[in-house]
Amino acid sequence: MSAATAPATVTPPETVRNAYALWLTAVAAGAFETVLAVGRMTADGTGSAAGIAIGLAVRLTVFTAAVLIARRMRAGAGWARTTLALGLGVLGTASMVVQPLGHLLAGGSVSAALGRADALDWLFGASRAVHVAAVLTAVALMFRPAANAYFRLRHSRSPGTAVAAGRVTVARPVLLGRPARLRHPVRPLHRRR
Repeated sequence: MSAATAPATVTPPETVRNAYALWLTAVAAGAFETVLAVGRMTADGTGSAAGIAIGLAVRLTVFTAAVLIARRMRAGAGWARTTLALGLGVLGTASMVVQPLGHLLAGGSVSAALGRADALDWLFGASRAVHVAAVLTAVALMFRPAANAYFRLRHSRSPGTAVAAGRVTVARPVLLGRPARLRHPVRPLHRRR
């Protein structure tokens, strides 16, 4: 008699799924901001065709990489979580807030900037706020306890283990089409207090 293991599916916990959705939201907001910026530069004549093309190529590369890395993060790759947190969470957020902070540090006033803002500026600002909020929230969710357990388990996963809703489960061995009884009860990796 040979024992087979029932296939275990690994479902990311809700925090990881939500972080993934927020990374996609951040990418969508970034793409929307790019469209607004290119429209502004084209209308104002402030950007050359070559400059706009280079900017679009860089942004398209970053957006594509962000989506692909976010998919790997959702699948449990720890390197992807770290890359998103450091690359987009720290460096990406810094690049988004440098211009407004520079304006304020140079003596600019928020009320003056808001007073001369047009509809396109308001739309861009709203999109940027969503973008930054999505990135910061996604980073926080990727390091919640359930997410940490998921990434730890995915890193050292043995066949038959799974994470569902943040809890570790083990698939039961199957003998002749029936679940076999386990000799020892399965205990969670951590206890809730």
